[in-house]
Amino acid sequence: MDTIQLNISKQQFFGMLQAMPEQDQLEVFDRLRKSLFVSRFDRLLRSVRTDELSLEDITREVEAVRQEHYEERKQ
Repeated sequence: MDTIQLNISKQQFFGMLQAMPEQDQLEVFDRLRKSLFVSRFDRLLRSVRTDELSLEDITREVEAVRQEHYEERKQ
């Protein structure tokens, strides 16, 4: 694969994006979204990590919500 390196400002980059056809803009958007997903997900996991909840606590809560939904559907 051949590569090139361009040194452009952020404003120049945004100008190039605006000049692109919509389909190309969507492709750039899709690639950025995919490349950022993992890092954003990892950051989210780190922000909600806690030792205060055990697997049993989570299982108990999930089962309670399932039971509640089941009871609502029966009525």
